[in-house]
Amino acid sequence: MLKTIKFGENRLIVDLLTELQGRLSFIANIPKTSRSKIKKQYFQPLTVLEIEFDYRPNQHLQRLKDARMATAYATVGTDARKLSIMLFMAEFIYHATREEQPDCRLFDYIKNSLLWLDACKRGFANFHLVFMMRLTRLLGFYPNLHQHTEGCFFDLRNACFTPNPPLHAEFLHPEEASKIKLLMRMNFETMHLFAMSHTERNRICDVLISFYRLHVPNFPKMNSLPILQVLH
Repeated sequence: MLKTIKFGENRLIVDLLTELQGRLSFIANIPKTSRSKIKKQYFQPLTVLEIEFDYRPNQHLQRLKDARMATAYATVGTDARKLSIMLFMAEFIYHATREEQPDCRLFDYIKNSLLWLDACKRGFANFHLVFMMRLTRLLGFYPNLHQHTEGCFFDLRNACFTPNPPLHAEFLHPEEASKIKLLMRMNFETMHLFAMSHTERNRICDVLISFYRLHVPNFPKMNSLPILQVLH
């Protein structure tokens, strides 16, 4: 579940990333009775749902017939740091996957990443950075690490390392380019081994968002970023 908008008294417009149909928008009736199949509390950011609906490819809004929680998070709701990451991730994924077609690998990567974060007990401060960098592989603009040489630049526009500065302004100087190489070496299991200061982490986050803005059409300003950067 990525985003909800209230529509009238008892309805929501819900944006979901689905496993078999990619990004879809739904209209969901939320009756006030406690016996209703579809409950408002199911539609929290990045909740993993099982849903039933009749897919109609020519309709902008699909009609949701039933919804239930597929997996309940154990720790996200009680950990302020994890909650700030999840709120940021919901907004980030909403913008990064807006035009995505069905892609089981993409769906599984996002779902499994969220479940990993929920289960992790410590050492997850770099989670959002690793997630964003590795997602570029599935979206088609993951940098080629083999092009990296000592003292090279990183061309954000063309997603590549280069020995000379490009002729445009969207690039990183060697010191920050080396941070991109470092980030590309991380995964969720090893990221706690790579120490970063609060300032470094926030700077890398800003760089990655700029990177996405160059490669994903109409990628906007992130409203949830200031909260994340205070807590991380």
